[in-house]
Amino acid sequence: MTTTSTPGLARFNTSQDDAALAALHEVCASSAWGSKLLAQRPYATAEDLFTASDAALAELTVKDLEEAMAGHPPIGRPKPGDPTSAREQRGMAGASEALKAELLELNLAYQEKFGHVFLICATGATGEQMRDAVKTRIGNTAEEEREIVRTELGKINRIRLTRLVEEDKD
Repeated sequence: MTTTSTPGLARFNTSQDDAALAALHEVCASSAWGSKLLAQRPYATAEDLFTASDAALAELTVKDLEEAMAGHPPIGRPKPGDPTSAREQRGMAGASEALKAELLELNLAYQEKFGHVFLICATGATGEQMRDAVKTRIGNTAEEEREIVRTELGKINRIRLTRLVEEDKD
């Protein structure tokens, strides 16, 4: 885990507010989350940024969570031209047509029940693992699912923030 300042973190800390907010929006579509992180700049370490992210995530309202989830494509259907969602859903790349069809059906049933996309930290997960997760989670109550979504969103945000602060571009 990164605990020291990096070129990416220094760049984030010194970016204009609109550029930093845009970078945060790429991490998480919740404007409340992004505004909280922006207001706390500069961060001495990446770990400080991660801690602030976790705290801001814990404070998100149901509406804020819905806004965050709206920024995520359904599992098995990454946004065209979006390298982040394609990279995160790489486990679906070699999935059979039958698995893709089953996941589409499960996604639609989940979305009908909960009113939002099925959110899971897909990084490193296989298509079968994602399918099994949606099969299990569709039986949850809305309250149970909201807390699981908050946890999964936290994992996704951590991965994306790590990429942001470790980027070494001039």
